[in-house]
Amino acid sequence: MTTLPDFRLETHFAKWEFKARYHMTASDAEAMSLRDLLAMATPEAREAFEGMWLGYTETFGAPDLREAIAATYQRQTASDILCFAGASEGIFAANSVLLDKNSHAIVVTPNYQSHETLPVAICEATGVPLDPEDNWSLDIDRVAAAIRPNTKLITINFPHNPTGAILPLDRYHALIALCRTHGIYLLHDEIFNGLGPTGTQHLPFVADLYERGLSLNVMSKSYGLPGLRVGWIACQDAVVLSKMERMKHYLSICNSGPSERLTMIALANRERILARNCAIVDENLPKWDAFFARFPELFEWQHPDGSCMAFVRYKGSEGVEAFTRSLVEESGVLFLPSTIYTSELGETPQDRLRLGFGRLGLDEGIAALEAHLRRNS
Repeated sequence: MTTLPDFRLETHFAKWEFKARYHMTASDAEAMSLRDLLAMATPEAREAFEGMWLGYTETFGAPDLREAIAATYQRQTASDILCFAGASEGIFAANSVLLDKNSHAIVVTPNYQSHETLPVAICEATGVPLDPEDNWSLDIDRVAAAIRPNTKLITINFPHNPTGAILPLDRYHALIALCRTHGIYLLHDEIFNGLGPTGTQHLPFVADLYERGLSLNVMSKSYGLPGLRVGWIACQDAVVLSKMERMKHYLSICNSGPSERLTMIALANRERILARNCAIVDENLPKWDAFFARFPELFEWQHPDGSCMAFVRYKGSEGVEAFTRSLVEESGVLFLPSTIYTSELGETPQDRLRLGFGRLGLDEGIAALEAHLRRNS
C-alpha cells in the first residue's frame, strides 16, 4: 500500500489550531452548542436522540437521515445517498473506487490536498490551475486538453477552497457536457454550498445534473457542525455507491448514531442555520474591507464569490511564510500561508494567505493583527 505524504494543512492545524489565540483562517461557519441545536428540535426529534439505542448503525446511513439529505437536492432519493464519517472519508472512498493504476485523473489547483494526493497515489494525474486573473475561474479548454483516453475522474470544488471562487454557470454546464462526452466521473466537493454573503449564486448540485456526478457534502462547513462528523455523497450511479459502501467497511463501518440524530435536527432547521451563518459572513466582510483599506501597501484584497474564506495576496518583502509564522508565534494570530497549498502537479501562488470570516469574535483578531503590523512596521 502506498504511503501517503504528510497532510500539510492538517499538520499545520494540529500544531496551531488549538494553541493560537485568534483563529483567523477557519473555513467553517461558527459552531453552536449541543444545547442550542437541541433547542431547535421537536419533542419527537429530541426523544429520538435522547432515547436512542447506542448500537451500530447502517453502513449506508440511517434510512430517515438519507431521506432528509436527499430532500436537500432536486432529483435525489434516499437510495442515491451514502453517508460517511465526514467529507474526507468520502473523498478517500470515491478515489479508491473510481481509480486504479491504469487510470488518469484531473484535479484543479490549488486544492484541498487529499483531492490531489489520493489520485496521485493511485495513478497518473494532471493539474489544471485556476486563474487568479480571471477571478480564479477554470478554463474548460485546458481541462479538455488534459483529457486522455484513460481519464476516469475530474475533481472540482466550488465554492473553492481556499479562494471562495464559484465557477460561472455556463462553464459548469460546459464541464459537465465535456465529462458526459467522454464518460468521465465528476466529483464535485460542494461542502461550502449554501454559505456566503447575501446574494451568493451557488451552483446546482452535480448529482442533480449528471448521471456520473458525485456530490460531496458534509455538516462541517456551511452548517458549522464539524463535531458531528457526518458527511455524504449523492450519486445516481448505484454501482459506484455500492462499491463505496463496501470500501466504507474498511474505514468507519458506520456513522455515529447520536450524530445521525443530531444531523436530522440540523437538517430540519436547515434554512434557519444557513441564514444564521450567512448573516455572520455579512457582518464580518465589511470589517475586513475596513482593515485592508488601512493597509493597501501590504495586502491585495477582493471579495470571494461565496463560502467564508478568501485568498489574500501578501505584498510584504519577507514573504508570506515568514509573515504568517511570526504572526502566530508572536501575536497568536493564525493564518494559512499559500505554501500549504503547494501542488506536485504545477505551480501555485506562493504569495497568498487564507483568511476566514465565518466565525464570531473577528474584532479581537483583527485588533491583534493590526497591533502586530504596527509593532513590526
